[in-house]
Amino acid sequence: MIDGKDILFFIVVFVSNVIQSITGFAGTVLAMPFSLMLVGYNTAKPILNVLGIVVSLGVIGLNHKSLNKKEFIKIIVIMLVGMVVGTFITRQFEVSAGLLYKLLGVIVIIFMCIGVFNSFSEKYRKKKKETNEKTSVLAYIVLVASGIVHGMFICGGPLLVVYASEKLKGRDEFRVTVSAVWVVLNTILLFGDIKAGYFNSKLLILLGICIALLFGALWVGNIIFRHINKKWFMILTYVLMGISGLSLLLK
Repeated sequence: MIDGKDILFFIVVFVSNVIQSITGFAGTVLAMPFSLMLVGYNTAKPILNVLGIVVSLGVIGLNHKSLNKKEFIKIIVIMLVGMVVGTFITRQFEVSAGLLYKLLGVIVIIFMCIGVFNSFSEKYRKKKKETNEKTSVLAYIVLVASGIVHGMFICGGPLLVVYASEKLKGRDEFRVTVSAVWVVLNTILLFGDIKAGYFNSKLLILLGICIALLFGALWVGNIIFRHINKKWFMILTYVLMGISGLSLLLK
């Protein structure tokens, strides 16, 4: 029942969830393009969704005190609006999946460039410190866009990180708060996948093996995380966004 493509899928799951445990956002968007080619959309989407929930719960359990409750609630409310739109689009319009993923890849790379500028530009940081700016309209648009993309592909992380990297200051706060967002939003998507009938016997076997792999991925990821300072953590985050964007464009 388990073939060569399934084994390759397990490798993708392990590596992507090591990354997910470090960053709190990048695992699914890195794994999705490869998983689609290996096991197909109807298998990849529900499995990666459940894994996102499990690994995020693990991250929260290790350091739940770092949760920024105010930003968590704000992100959830705004992204839910986008998720409703994203779900509506996938159900009402028949668009080429390849075209949608290429569009997503372009969006990810654009927002990666914006995030790099905002995080590493001395001029931007100085202006931000002097003005003590409030959340801009653009930031809310980014959150809505993140919700739309997450509702369609469970890949809203690269867009959310553009907002979160500004509003969540410490690496623990960033990782835990973003992980908490995925627990809530992915659970909502899980009910939709169950209703759609995705969870057959083969999928459940693959899911069980993948969940077992998560324990090793979480352990490895946290070892790496403890040895990364804030600057290198953000560099890694944006490098991963670039990789995910390119992987979507090349799919």
